[in-house]
Amino acid sequence: MDKVCWPGGVPAVMPAEDRAEITELFARYAWGLDLADEEQVLDTFAEDGEFDHLWQGKAQGRDAIRAHLRGLWYDRQHWWFGRQHLFNHFIMDPRPEGARVRCFFQIVQFNTDYGTNFIFGIGTRDDRLVKRDGRWKFHRLFVNAWTKADQVPWKGDRTMVPRPFNAPPPVDCRPFSVQSQDPW
Repeated sequence: MDKVCWPGGVPAVMPAEDRAEITELFARYAWGLDLADEEQVLDTFAEDGEFDHLWQGKAQGRDAIRAHLRGLWYDRQHWWFGRQHLFNHFIMDPRPEGARVRCFFQIVQFNTDYGTNFIFGIGTRDDRLVKRDGRWKFHRLFVNAWTKADQVPWKGDRTMVPRPFNAPPPVDCRPFSVQSQDPW
């Protein structure tokens, strides 16, 4: 295991070769994740790596990550089968311990029941990578799926009025039996 990620000192910008290797890491992760290739996806994590996933929470270490992945692939296969995780707009910042990598993601999915495709989800990632035995690995993988407005990491002022969730419909839109028991 590498003791020092940057023997010559932390660079100001990510070197092109490391950038290419990290982009390849994300591709290998996506291919393994989306095609249930357990060994390929696990190989993208450091031995002590952490997977923080919105619906399942945190898993640390390969055995715990393996259990989370199997839950995704087999407990909800109808929900998972046919997905493609797409990553783009990478920001790669060298850090003394490795790298911080942020990106946007989209999940497109093939619906096997209807034979259609749709966007399942979007969001951001904020991952920490380390270099182990000369290869970049995920040390902390964090998924920030946007399911509510406050999950969008908006930096500007948010001036829009939030839409209420699960608000009852207006009175004149409710079924007659709910509006009144007396029709007169």
